[in-house]
Amino acid sequence: MSGRKFFVGGNWKSNGSKSSIHALVEALNDASLPAPDQAEVVVSPPSLYLDMVNSTIKNNIQVAAQNCWTETSGAFTGEIAAEMVLDLGLRWVILGHSERRSIFGESSDMVAKKTKHALDVGLQVILCVGEQLSEREAGKTKDVIYEQLEAVAKQVKDWNNIVIAYEPVWAIGTGKVASPQQAQDAHADIRHWLASSSRGNATAESVRIIYGGSVKADNSDELARQEDIDGFLVGGASLIPAGFVAIVNSANQKQKK
Repeated sequence: MSGRKFFVGGNWKSNGSKSSIHALVEALNDASLPAPDQAEVVVSPPSLYLDMVNSTIKNNIQVAAQNCWTETSGAFTGEIAAEMVLDLGLRWVILGHSERRSIFGESSDMVAKKTKHALDVGLQVILCVGEQLSEREAGKTKDVIYEQLEAVAKQVKDWNNIVIAYEPVWAIGTGKVASPQQAQDAHADIRHWLASSSRGNATAESVRIIYGGSVKADNSDELARQEDIDGFLVGGASLIPAGFVAIVNSANQKQKK
């Protein structure tokens, strides 16, 4: 066993209503989850529901924002400051998700600026990286991931409050999933990158690297058994309480190793 605590995030994206989210929170509150020393669980509702979820969900489940901005305040219509996330009592934010990169045009440099500001104000970051299908087919997976990570490394020196989420873009919401070996290979490459230069082996061994890309209850156990997969960032399946709970409980696969 690596000693890295299993981590599962549920990204609810732009889904839900007051009633459906209330029902989802109730179901998660009633669920049987691993002990907090075995797994860390975070859910990320749309921003309008952050406070509602944070005030009603049990304290063994944390709440994350799906995005935040690079400035404390100002004329940035539609944006949420990292300080506002912190003001709600939240500890986590998702940054660099492929949908932010591809739909909203966020560059790796912008993701890096957001990451630095979020860390500077005291948030912890789920940092998403991953390649398009054309990049994988061209054999550029490692190059793409390293470029995304290097942009952050230019701004951030301490990686202790970052969880890296490897999300092959071609597997997000498509029903396709990287094979356990494909996912493990990418995670091992990321851990090798962490060990390089000034970051060192201690950082590489401690930073959690989680997998996202059509994770479901029926594939999470096998993925969780891979040496360098420390958990999951779950999309659509996180909206189905029973399925999400089963994914969280794949933490038991790590305990068996």
